[in-house]
Amino acid sequence: MTQAPILDNLLSLTATAIEPVTKITDTATAALRNLVAVDGRVSNAKVEQHQTAAHGVAWLATYKQSLVQMQDWAERLHAEDSFGEIEQLILQIAFGEYLWQIYGGIPMNQGEILRLQDIGLSQDDMRAMMTPAVMTLTQSGNTQAARTRLVALMQERDAEITVGNPGLDPEMEMVRQQFRRYAIEKVEPFAHDWHLKDDLIPMQVIEELAEMGVFGLTIPEDFGGFGMSKTAMAVVSEELSRGYIGVGSLGTRSEIAAELILCGGTDAQKKKWLPQLASGQTLPTAVFTEPNTGSDLGALRTRAVRTGDNWEITGNKTWITHAARTHVMTVLARTDPASTNYKGLSMFLAEKTPGTDDDPFPTKGMTGGEIEVLGYRGMKEYELGFDGFAVKGENLLGGETGQGFKQLMQTFESARIQTAARAVGVGQSALDVAMQYARDRKQFGKALIDFPRVSGKLAMMAVEIMIARQLTYFSAREKDSARRCDIEAGMAKLLGARVAWAAADNGLQIHGGNGFALEYKISRILCDARILNIFEGAAEIQAQVIARRLLD
Repeated sequence: MTQAPILDNLLSLTATAIEPVTKITDTATAALRNLVAVDGRVSNAKVEQHQTAAHGVAWLATYKQSLVQMQDWAERLHAEDSFGEIEQLILQIAFGEYLWQIYGGIPMNQGEILRLQDIGLSQDDMRAMMTPAVMTLTQSGNTQAARTRLVALMQERDAEITVGNPGLDPEMEMVRQQFRRYAIEKVEPFAHDWHLKDDLIPMQVIEELAEMGVFGLTIPEDFGGFGMSKTAMAVVSEELSRGYIGVGSLGTRSEIAAELILCGGTDAQKKKWLPQLASGQTLPTAVFTEPNTGSDLGALRTRAVRTGDNWEITGNKTWITHAARTHVMTVLARTDPASTNYKGLSMFLAEKTPGTDDDPFPTKGMTGGEIEVLGYRGMKEYELGFDGFAVKGENLLGGETGQGFKQLMQTFESARIQTAARAVGVGQSALDVAMQYARDRKQFGKALIDFPRVSGKLAMMAVEIMIARQLTYFSAREKDSARRCDIEAGMAKLLGARVAWAAADNGLQIHGGNGFALEYKISRILCDARILNIFEGAAEIQAQVIARRLLD
């Protein structure tokens, strides 16, 4: 087998290339700030007017952070004497490709290519990228020979865990392997059948995940949880989502509910609810979105009215995941009828009776109907209607009105880190099935994987999945260090969702016409991947959030 040469002094080259990327990112951010400033202050109207430029800066900054984290990953592995050929190829292909994209055009999606001139940079500004290190990497990093060699190594190695060393410590690697084994045995063999039948994930799986500690993973030990890190949450979410995104997402609702209660709940609420969530005894669902509001949570119209010591909720909610068989809803509702923005919102822990197939919503004061969806099945999506739905006074989160939006914002970092991890898992799942198909399928006398454009697709899947993984782990580590990480979590979610969709799309292309058949797993993975760019903040919202923070 021909071996593609690794670039000489690779780590030095990639480290040196980060400086011009940082410079061009700083120049672009300054240009944007000048473009959207009015009287020395950032104007929201101007940001909206120049939305493409603003979102372009967000993508550029995401690429810079991606390369920084890939460099950090490589240096850590090198220090541990575990920076092998496959990792070196991943690094040089990553830098070779992303540096070229920065200079020539970053795909925000298939139809929107962001070029530096769109941000207001001149040719003179762009020349900052023309350094020897950048030119070497762009010319010689992501070559056909490098991609072919990477895929050859992928075929030689057991890739059951991941392609390349993810750079986890021994404890986290054990966690990864534990949940990978579970996914292989209890999830992957059944996931496609659950999807095709649009079945709920069996309660046995939920009970097994509860026993493994999934629902109490990050809840403090004082409240019955495992007290583990957000990094552990990312690893678990990734591996379960690699088996099936529905299973990987079961813990998301518990994570959101627990974070709401930990950050904004009273001592009594923490003592009551957190042990129940940690054990899986109580299954929660998040009830935030309304028809016609989407990401504009400040425009919510569902209202909560005080009746004596208690509350009654009236209004409509939509896109509520796993609503039927859960026990408690975290409901965002308007408690100040005179308000027209987020300041009048409050959060409630609204108890309900789990439903059955025949009677999904038996609790008085609420009704619901299923929304049929392309993918992301297993928990089902619902529209809910509330008409005088009773909530105990003690279940107003934090015991204070008007705090709901603030409380919800405190959960977004963790939720987006977890969604980024789910995206990495879905992307890895696409790579798993595409590579197996490419090895097995014969055309014109040889396996598909032996054709350069097929192996090239597989190589880029592996490379971009590792980039998204490292960006996700970085955001989790920032959260674990108690640092504000809304921008890092947003970047991980933004890139991870695009990577998952690209991997699924290319995976289906490798399958050809068979990929369009429902019987093939890649058809499900494609549908599942598509939602990642929408929920927990659409890609455009993520880019907007990142841009505004960069301008602060």
